[in-house]
Parts: sequence; structure tokens; C-alpha cells
Amino acid sequence: MKAIILSAGQGTRLLPMTEQTPKCLLPLAGGTNILRWQLDQLEEAGIKETIVVTGFHADKVCTELAMPRAFMKTKAVYNPFFKVADNLGSVWIARQEMTEDFILLNGDTLFTTDVVQRLIANAHQPITVTVAYKDRYDSDDMKVTLKDEGIVHSIGKTIDMSNVDAESIGMIMFRNHGSKTFREAVETVMMDQTSLKRYYLSVIDMLAKGITIGTAEALQEEWCEVDFPLDFERAQKAITNWQSMMSPSIQGAVTA
Repeated sequence: MKAIILSAGQGTRLLPMTEQTPKCLLPLAGGTNILRWQLDQLEEAGIKETIVVTGFHADKVCTELAMPRAFMKTKAVYNPFFKVADNLGSVWIARQEMTEDFILLNGDTLFTTDVVQRLIANAHQPITVTVAYKDRYDSDDMKVTLKDEGIVHSIGKTIDMSNVDAESIGMIMFRNHGSKTFREAVETVMMDQTSLKRYYLSVIDMLAKGITIGTAEALQEEWCEVDFPLDFERAQKAITNWQSMMSPSIQGAVTA
């Protein structure tokens, strides 16, 4: 199984921290960074190969990917349109990698290994979205409404707050024919040039109208995202907490 990480963006909402550093390489507690932490957790969960879609300062991201790993292979796919396209453009760039089971995740989502393992264990549908539940949601959340038994009805930022059941954390698994279904839908949608400004989750929202899309849960204490400076501060605390709960052998591998 492979993973595809969308890490092409600069992260302008985090300026000046991202003036010369891609968001995915922002340093975190314990001597790691966002991308390295993601790769470590994926590898610990048994992912054999990870493709990283690069863009802003791609050379720096490639330097990070050149670091030796225990068994997981990594490679970069460059998105030359990262300045003008939203993350659906990065998905389109990586579509040739979507030929087998894979996990697609945002380059700014931090998570524990448990989140990945639970997603793999609960991916009973061809497409399974990782969601989190909380008491209230805000305008920037990628909100989710559900049908019975945790089946996705819709995903988007503009869903009426009174109808929201969960939020997408930016991690989706595609299994069996789900990979082909998603890849072909992306190719179709990208025939319209206005789709350059679309989120890839808009394709999941579209597909949910015709096929069954499942969910897997990420507990609130198991993940966070980094969009704004306050998010980055929270991420530092989360990483410190997660590292404190690791066994010495795993902690040494993560910070090496």
C-alpha cells in the first residue's frame, strides 16, 4: 500500500515562517518537521511507499525525502501549477500513482500512527474518509454530513452549521475499484479549467451522491492541522505530547 501527500503549497497564512520554507518543512518539537513526522507515522503503520507532491521550494522537500528510511520508499512528483491551482491540481498531477490501494492526505495534517492503522482497519468501502467529531465547527473546517451508519452524504466548507456531523481531517483511503473511480472522476472534473480552484474533497462530495463512501474516526487528541500561527503552536504541544507517549525505540527513530 502507498500514500500520496499533497505538499506543494507555501503556506502563506503562516508567513513570515514560510517565506523561504515550505509549510511541510516547518520544524517541530523533538528535532522533526511536519513532513518527516508524517512519513514516520506512515512507515510505522506499514506503508511501503509514499509519493510527495511538491511545488514551493521543491528542492528543499526533495532533500528531506533523500534522508534514509528503514523500509519505506519515497519519491517526489512536482506540481508546476502550485501557485495558481488549489489542491485538486496536485491530485491531478499525482493521478498516475493511483493504480492500487492508497491513502491520500494533506501536507499539513499531523496525526499519530493510530489514526492510520484505524483507517486501514475500518476501510470497508472503496473510499473511506477519516473524520473527527467535536462539539462545534467553524467556517474553515472541511465539514461533513453523514447518512445512516457513518456514510458520507456531503463534504464542504459551506455546509450549514446546523447540519454538520463531523469534519474531514484530510486523510482518505482508496481501496479496490475506489482508486480507479476517484482517478477517473478527477480527470473528468479537470477538463473544466475552473476546477483549478477546487479542493479535491469537492470530488469526494460529488462521488458521494452516487456511491457509498465510508468513514473512519480520528480522535481529537490524535490529530491536528497547521493552517494558522495558532495552529502551529498547538501542533508543537501535540507533537511534544505524542513523543512523550512513544516507546524509546520509536522515539529514537522519529527524532533521528
